[in-house]
Amino acid sequence: MPCEFGGLSSIRLTIRDSSMGRRYFGTDGVRGTVGQAPITPDFVMRLGYAAGCELAVHREPGGANRPAVLIGKDTRISGYMLEAALEAGFSAAGIDVLMTGPLPTPGVAYLTRALRLAAGVVISASHNPFADNGIKFFSAQGDKLPDEVELRIEARLDEPMGCVDSVNLGKAKRLEGAAERYIEFCKGTVPSSMTLRGLKLVVDAAHGAAYQTAPAVFHELGAEVIVIGAQPNGTNINDHVGATHPESMCEAVLKHGADLGIALDGDADRIVLCDATGRIYNGDELLYIMVRDRLALGQTVPGVVGTLMSNLALEQGLRKLGVDFIRAKVGDRYVLEALREQGWLFGGESSGHLLCLDRHSTGDGTVSALQILAAMRRSGLSLAELASELVLYPQRMINVRIGTDLDWKNHAGLREATRLVEQELGSSGRVLIRASGTEPLLRLMVEAQDKTLADGAAQRLADALN
Repeated sequence: MPCEFGGLSSIRLTIRDSSMGRRYFGTDGVRGTVGQAPITPDFVMRLGYAAGCELAVHREPGGANRPAVLIGKDTRISGYMLEAALEAGFSAAGIDVLMTGPLPTPGVAYLTRALRLAAGVVISASHNPFADNGIKFFSAQGDKLPDEVELRIEARLDEPMGCVDSVNLGKAKRLEGAAERYIEFCKGTVPSSMTLRGLKLVVDAAHGAAYQTAPAVFHELGAEVIVIGAQPNGTNINDHVGATHPESMCEAVLKHGADLGIALDGDADRIVLCDATGRIYNGDELLYIMVRDRLALGQTVPGVVGTLMSNLALEQGLRKLGVDFIRAKVGDRYVLEALREQGWLFGGESSGHLLCLDRHSTGDGTVSALQILAAMRRSGLSLAELASELVLYPQRMINVRIGTDLDWKNHAGLREATRLVEQELGSSGRVLIRASGTEPLLRLMVEAQDKTLADGAAQRLADALN
């Protein structure tokens, strides 16, 4: 079938409900267990073709003005297979393909924009185990795709797969120097005068996409770098290392007497840090430090976007600084959409997905770590000192398995229990109840200044469903 003109960057970002009928795309692309639908070679080839049809432009005979996409991946063994399937699908749609090999997700976003390509594609399941994998897309501007474009791609998946004439088939080649270009980009997000000389850093790359780039960035800026989680074998990504297992980073920091630990996840778009004592700092604390640093520089920060899970102390702390705060749905794509709507620059999630839009168009663990290091260098303060004014509230989460027939929003017992808990908490805490998007679970979260109160209140909510 012939491809029609679409364009992956032609829709303005808007905040929408995630239950709008997407069958394959979740909050971070298409993801699942390799070999099980939808992460199978035939589906991924059709996905490449469908996305290619959205990118197709008016071409001259012989392939002139043919659009091109960039494909990067993490270190999972399944990446080879899925890369080949995507390449075939794009080629059949008449789209040229540039392949980077292992490269952090934000590196793909940067190069897509820098090389003026039609789109970027990342083969990764982020922090998931190696047996999972996924496909996510970036627009020509380096943004994640809005829902409307994903829906258009899904609609094309219902159509039979075709192929352009041989003269118009897409070509594929390796992009040389991709990692080196991205390393230079990361270094360029801090002042050229800034040096990390005198700092000893532990960098945990989670045996993932940043195993080559992240250590190089910090080393080239002058730091002494102790590297862990940088021996990928195709099956060890995120295996007791990285942002999902920060204890490995903390142990290395204490063992080597390092000043700071930096742990990335499998695709390197988020971070967790620890200081010399092994104390871990999450995304809420790091976001607060970044904003305070910008304010200290005399910059205006009108507002920050968090998520429903962002700690109440972050919201209160930012408001004390005169910075507005709003919450988006869980998922960095929704934080980005809210930032675009508000015209703001800073946002993030507790998990360590941080957005600093005057530095990059998407979350970038390496760039985020550099912003924190820059704040430390400018202020002369330690990580603990920079975060000292923000004391996070204890949060207690209980997951309750529910049946598909349970109307939890109108459950009388839960509504009454919620009313009583909120009355007890007053302005010093909050309740969040939400259904899981992937499992038949109801997530009950209570946040309070007192841990015992949070624990007890969450349990009362769970008991109300029994």
